[in-house]
Amino acid sequence: MQTFDFIVVGSGSAGSVVAERLSASGRHTVLVLEAGGSDRRFFVQMPLGYGKTFHDPAVNWNYSTEPDPGLLGASDHWPRGKVMGGSSSINAMVWIRGAAEDFDAWRDAGNVGWGWSDVLPAFKAIEENQAGATDLRGRGGPVHVTDNSKNIHPLTRRFLAAAQQAGMVLNQDFNGSSQEGAGVYQITTRDGRRMSAARAFLRPAMKRANVRVETHALATKILFEGSRAVGIEYLQNGQKKSARAGSEVILCGGSVNSPQLLQLSGVGPAGLLTGLGIPIVHASDQVGRNLQDHQGINYTWKATVPTLNQILRPWWGKLVVGAQYLLLRSGPLSMSMNQGGGFFRTDAARTRPNMQLYFQVFSTVLPKRGERPILSPDPFPGFSIGLSNCRPSSRGEIMIQSADPTVYPRITVNAFSTESDVAEMLDAVKYLRKLAAMPPIADIISEEVLPGASITSDADLIQDFRKRSGTVYHPVSTCRMGSDPATSVVGPRLRVHGLSGLRVIDASIFPDNITGNTNATSIMTGWKGAGMVLEDTQ
Repeated sequence: MQTFDFIVVGSGSAGSVVAERLSASGRHTVLVLEAGGSDRRFFVQMPLGYGKTFHDPAVNWNYSTEPDPGLLGASDHWPRGKVMGGSSSINAMVWIRGAAEDFDAWRDAGNVGWGWSDVLPAFKAIEENQAGATDLRGRGGPVHVTDNSKNIHPLTRRFLAAAQQAGMVLNQDFNGSSQEGAGVYQITTRDGRRMSAARAFLRPAMKRANVRVETHALATKILFEGSRAVGIEYLQNGQKKSARAGSEVILCGGSVNSPQLLQLSGVGPAGLLTGLGIPIVHASDQVGRNLQDHQGINYTWKATVPTLNQILRPWWGKLVVGAQYLLLRSGPLSMSMNQGGGFFRTDAARTRPNMQLYFQVFSTVLPKRGERPILSPDPFPGFSIGLSNCRPSSRGEIMIQSADPTVYPRITVNAFSTESDVAEMLDAVKYLRKLAAMPPIADIISEEVLPGASITSDADLIQDFRKRSGTVYHPVSTCRMGSDPATSVVGPRLRVHGLSGLRVIDASIFPDNITGNTNATSIMTGWKGAGMVLEDTQ
């Protein structure tokens, strides 16, 4: 059994950062175990290629949730990255840190060192922001953040004008002093290629002699001596292997895989483990609980003017944008599907935004099951305005259903299971129609396709969003951070309560979800968590 100072399980948004920072001095040896393979794939590197990776088992875990009463019994598709870079290799690349109030709430809940003033230096150190350095933005970091404001489609400018007429302010930087308003999203690309965590952190680290990355290596069990984690057992090419950690085992598998591995290893709810015949190493009822996710829905319209549908669907259009991308690394294929968006309050009495907007200059009303046809949209000119809730109160859980590590865990979301979540979503979808009724958008609409003009009553609107809503791919909090072991899995230093030599550093430790996309905060968590490991290593 080979011994390394640190074993990092997962090379995703946090794990790539952890591996890079722990190995940077050359003093520590680091083994990274990645269940997937290489990120050197065309549709991973091409920004709009995530329409192809959305269901691709070569790079995607392709989880399914339990049938959800809140979604009228539907089982939701959960894409999660099974590839170097994790979900940062297959996501929509929108760079949103979250609101300052989110992190101050983390701190005020007892998580010392996680307030806004504590995490801002980490965000700035991570960034190479094309928009320039300010007291809030960073330059010189590994993650290139692209300012797309000069590249957006003309219809995105109509969206911004309509949003202002609907009462929103124009926001030039959602990572600035305030999130509220409408604007253009910054995305993680560089020179027309996706800037995943693997590209920014792991690939540079792999050039060091003290870093070893094992791909297609599925971690199956944490090895313990008493209450101390000392290594990892894993499957690779059908063979059972193991490695020893001289200092720490660090789980960076994300909100599905980290609680799953803990439970498989005997750390989790006692009743669950006993029922599956797994010896209990440490009973922790919170492992896998407190699941939070953002739920979203699109409203879609037919347009009287061309949209990206007319260039992305026909063969000649694919040829044009393909040549533009291959020769110039520009055009629609070099961007995110969400060019513009924003944050708004469904009630003026609220102190800050509780909903996020997404504007898409194309439509995909007619996908077949198992498809996300971003690169083959509808045959008519169409566009969508989507939204998602920012801080829902519904809670779910992720629990293993077998001692077999190859069996996927049971994901129970419980979407829209609270009255407040239903009420704010009802207000939010009404606002979408208000926005679309503003002249800059209304002037180019020929028909509302989804949900359709006949859906007007509160009951019908609720029925519609229960039927058509789904995850926007931001699951967090299944190994949540807190000072009390009765309500959390890890402490503020990200050590697992009741055990030694074991930390969790990924989005599963978020005490609560943040306002917006979660990738930036996952990377920040990796940065801060690795710093804590180095501080605590003698």
